[in-house]
Amino acid sequence: MKRSLVLTLMFVLMLSTQFATAEEHKMEHKNGIVLAMFGTTVEPALQGLLNIKEKMEKEYPHTPVRIAFTSNIIRKIWQKRAADPAYIKTHVEVPTEILHVQGPLATIANFQDDGYDNIIVQPTHVASAEEFLDLSSYVNALASIDTIKGKFKPFNALVVGRPMLGTFGVTHPYAEDITVAVKAMKEDIDRAKKAGAALVYMGHGNDHFPSGGVYMQFAHEMNQTYPEVLTVVGTVEGYPPVDEVIKTLKEKRVKNVVIRAFMIVAGDHATNDMAGSDEDSWKSLLEKEGISVEPYLHGMGENDEVAAIYIRHAAEAAADAGIALK
Repeated sequence: MKRSLVLTLMFVLMLSTQFATAEEHKMEHKNGIVLAMFGTTVEPALQGLLNIKEKMEKEYPHTPVRIAFTSNIIRKIWQKRAADPAYIKTHVEVPTEILHVQGPLATIANFQDDGYDNIIVQPTHVASAEEFLDLSSYVNALASIDTIKGKFKPFNALVVGRPMLGTFGVTHPYAEDITVAVKAMKEDIDRAKKAGAALVYMGHGNDHFPSGGVYMQFAHEMNQTYPEVLTVVGTVEGYPPVDEVIKTLKEKRVKNVVIRAFMIVAGDHATNDMAGSDEDSWKSLLEKEGISVEPYLHGMGENDEVAAIYIRHAAEAAADAGIALK
């Protein structure tokens, strides 16, 4: 009986030691969101980015959201401005986080250094093209880091969300993302309809990546859903070019258009390439063909329904990784 009591005490001691060890190494996962954006140097255009961040923070008040700019050139311009007291004094509307914005790698690293091991990188890209795929490569490379002891892995989960118009894959069909985007852009249809005009979008595009197909499918769905207003999409780079936009408008005998950048911010492309006074701007080219042009200089990120798309994509990327954002 004495031996049995000793064995029982040893067993209890062993279990208590195991529980203590398990409790000692129990890790409390912390969630963070990185909003990865190309960025802009045009101060009023920042509203498109900041609106998405504001809505994301409101949806998940217990999850910190940090902005990252993927453009090296744009970050350097902000770094220069941050070191200029005169600029800061005359641009009090620019948040400190923009003045000192970092790239996605640094932003992720800072999150990890602050103890966050569940990180969702949500891009504000429109299409699954060069910028999105480059960002995905960064994220996937970091997520692949392994360690001899699992507890020392830098990330429990590091994932990237989908762009506005979706990406390839069967889990979240891109056609469904396009349908949601079409519904979100109804405000532009209403604006064009009120003006008695067609709706022209200027997307970014890419000279060496076939992103034009998704823009054309988006335009097709817009015309199917809102047949009362002609929607035409072109790109600054790649296909379809502005020449195709003009050709379509002339074929349809359009005389008035509302034109908007199909981009999250109304930055340099919107103010210069689209609505600028130079002879090669879209506005000038369309007016040369006898078409009246009404530019709408607001980024799509200012549209709360567009912001909601990125919030939902971030949540779905988190859920796919077993993370519940709060």
